Amino acid sequence: MPTFNLAELAKPEGLDLLKGIRRGIEKEGLRVTPEGELAQTDHPQGLGSALSHECITTDFSEALLEFITPPVATPEQALEKLDQIHRFTYSQIGDERLWVNSMPGRIGRDEDIPVARYGSSYSGTMKTIYRLGLGLRYGRAMQTIAGIHYNFSLPDTFWQWLQARENSSESLQDFKTRRYFDLIRNFRRHYWLLIHLFGAAPAVCGTFVQDREHKLQPFDGDGRSLYAPNSTSLRMGDLGYTSDAQKSLIVCYNDLPSYLSTLCAAISKPYPAYHELGVKNAEGHYQQLSTGLLQIENEFYSPIRPKNPAGMGETALSALDARGVEYIEVRCLDLNPFVPLGIEAPQMRFLDAFLLHCLLSDSPQTDEADYRAVQENLSRIVYQGRDPQVQLIHNGSERKLTDWANELLDQITPLAELLDSAWQSEDYERAVDVQRDKISGKTLTPAAHMLAEMHEHGQTFFQWAKDKAEQHREYFIDRPLSEEEQSEFERLAGESRQKQKAVEDADTGTFEDFLGKYYAQYVFCHKDL
Repeated sequence: MPTFNLAELAKPEGLDLLKGIRRGIEKEGLRVTPEGELAQTDHPQGLGSALSHECITTDFSEALLEFITPPVATPEQALEKLDQIHRFTYSQIGDERLWVNSMPGRIGRDEDIPVARYGSSYSGTMKTIYRLGLGLRYGRAMQTIAGIHYNFSLPDTFWQWLQARENSSESLQDFKTRRYFDLIRNFRRHYWLLIHLFGAAPAVCGTFVQDREHKLQPFDGDGRSLYAPNSTSLRMGDLGYTSDAQKSLIVCYNDLPSYLSTLCAAISKPYPAYHELGVKNAEGHYQQLSTGLLQIENEFYSPIRPKNPAGMGETALSALDARGVEYIEVRCLDLNPFVPLGIEAPQMRFLDAFLLHCLLSDSPQTDEADYRAVQENLSRIVYQGRDPQVQLIHNGSERKLTDWANELLDQITPLAELLDSAWQSEDYERAVDVQRDKISGKTLTPAAHMLAEMHEHGQTFFQWAKDKAEQHREYFIDRPLSEEEQSEFERLAGESRQKQKAVEDADTGTFEDFLGKYYAQYVFCHKDL
């Protein structure tokens, strides 16, 4: 339950502060051919530089686009920007399509999945080697999975207001950082609810698990599609962003120093299996950045991250150490294949209310047993989350998912009401009501909806997803940007190419020098190793 007196926030001053919430979207999506195969083409020149463009880049693969919106005041503003990016992209990729599911379609051998390239600069070279390392450690197929990241922050005026009411003598930044970690711990306790409500990856193409152990069964009788009958998001399970190596890593979220120390140790200490592989291959070419359990902090696949924008060449941990937490990044969201943008306003409103609940509720510190309980709940929700009888671990005992979910929704509702009061709307409460209907079974979750349509139309996962990609392509193609909007995106693309050249021209010394300076930044927490 919220421990803060919400009546304080319900006053006009508090409601104005809530209107200062900012949210942004990072959306990944694979480029594919008209036949649905992974595109083998280079990142389109017309989109600009993947290294330095402010809103269009790539993730693991040269074919895996990532679209980034700036932090804005309303869900509609973020979605409008994301919509424009899609429309511009379709003007530049010819007859290719954007895959609209989190799990990829038909993929071939690992070596047929092109790793992203970022030019000849040292920073660009480092980004590519990092991705080569990911492919070496986990296989490239895993890196073709796409998702939505949701960035969320509250304004300094809110933090000042809250700090005064909690009588904190900390600096404002220390207060913000501590309270963002409170939010993160509660998020980790409860994010199973988001996977249950919004998971949209219950099935995969059989090619995705070729030569891999798995717990799935045939959906269509011949193994072309595989699924688990009550699965929600296979992306979040052991076929997705998890690894046996990282299961040994227990990251502490009790405070910033503990978080930094844990991740620094994972980066700085050699991990035997990766050490045996070596940084360079037999031909003397880099195949990974380091032999640590993590090459860099981004390799830790967390459902939520504390963030502070890092400068060129600065590590994410150094940015946090120097300037504290400025926002959080939610990373457990599947692409919603039923909507062209992969996310819609009601989901974003629910996320806002959910995250406020995580912030304003009591958030006890955690230990290893709590960390393991979160991992166990994740496994259960991934494979059994649509079973109405499934139990989760709650305060050391078992609790029925539906009971816990309804309790959380009851606690989130007052926050939705406050946000509606701030914006003079009923949209936030309606967003919560939509989720209640999913819990009760009145409406289908995205995962259930997807499987129902596949069954109804007698389609494999690949056929169903390919059809959705075609429908969404037509949606964007039929709505070209205005000449002014198109020109602005072309200008940004040109500027990004100039920025990349400037970065390349500014390099001095050797790449080894550059890499050494980069890793030397982790020394700030070596004292805790």
